[in-house]
Amino acid sequence: MQKRLFFPLLLLVLPLFVFTSCEKDEGKLPAIEFKTDVGYVAADKTVAQGESILVGIHAAKTEDKDVLKTFNVSVSFDGGANTSLLTEALSGSDGDIFETDLPLTARNQAGTEKYTFTVTNRDGLTNSVTLTLTVQ
Repeated sequence: MQKRLFFPLLLLVLPLFVFTSCEKDEGKLPAIEFKTDVGYVAADKTVAQGESILVGIHAAKTEDKDVLKTFNVSVSFDGGANTSLLTEALSGSDGDIFETDLPLTARNQAGTEKYTFTVTNRDGLTNSVTLTLTVQ
């Protein structure tokens, strides 16, 4: 009689151990922002054709185990499709905090250039900031 009760009871209790031992993943997006120190462009701006600017990026993990895995820069000209300019795999200390400075040069034609800076963490969650240059 005891064997008959043991196995059904084991089947009911075993899943509790499996689910309670799993770590809860909060699913927080990684942090990303523009550097705002003197010399950096951190907001939409009107520039001359061929003008160079400096953009600084600061990104950080927001959960202990969900380190940063990739950083991507893409651009869209005049409302067109995004084209990737740079993709960088992150590891080591860059997985915790990533900083970079990116010199950008406007095209030699009037229009808009929308730059998107994206960071992705270990869980595949992404966060982005954008900057639009209006070229005159």
